[in-house]
Amino acid sequence: MKELESVSLERREKMVIARLGRPHRVLSSAIHGGGLTSAQDIVWTHFHNTELPIGADPLALLTARLSDAGLTDAVAMMTSRDLAHVHTAAATSEGVCVEAVATVGLSNALRVGDPPGFAPLGTINLLVRISVPLTEAALVEAICIVTEARTAAVASASWPSRRTGAPATGTGTDCIVVAAPLAGTAQPWCGKHTAAGSALGQATLSVIGDGVRTWVAQRAERSRRRTNKPAHHGSS
Repeated sequence: MKELESVSLERREKMVIARLGRPHRVLSSAIHGGGLTSAQDIVWTHFHNTELPIGADPLALLTARLSDAGLTDAVAMMTSRDLAHVHTAAATSEGVCVEAVATVGLSNALRVGDPPGFAPLGTINLLVRISVPLTEAALVEAICIVTEARTAAVASASWPSRRTGAPATGTGTDCIVVAAPLAGTAQPWCGKHTAAGSALGQATLSVIGDGVRTWVAQRAERSRRRTNKPAHHGSS
């Protein structure tokens, strides 16, 4: 199967834009442009915690920023994660190619089924682009595969839910975007027995695993620095 050109990442102030090169069929839970749509730009937008006080309308804030950037047609996500930490991965199975791009923060880590309630910002924002067209049903199956792989990668870290302490399976605000080309004969299936499902799972496990390890290591380093900070007693 013909491989598509690689996803191009463009960096702007408080934004990272994944350029797909041509319109794709996109299924996502993105706050802007979510659901089933057609798009060729996927955007990560950085908002500091102080920019999203309780009661703020996140969609209105995001829409205004996208409008200023000329990106109103994009599928867009929000994150408080430093956009210096954007992870990428790729996988191929029997000629089916998958690229994944993600930011990973676990300050809002939760286990599926935890009680509801407000939590601080911290999320996993993930784009997975596959090289073959998919039917709507296959896109749904693809997002299920990607979600399962995201969950497996997070669970492997044994990071606790901030609400219950049980091993987290994600965060309270995770967003997943799956994109497939529009042109060509669409594949009807995308399960774990298929090449498409295998490549989707491999790329997602890799990119989320990298992101989780980086985030955990940074938290451990910050904790170490706080622990080793010299005390000031007023005398030598």
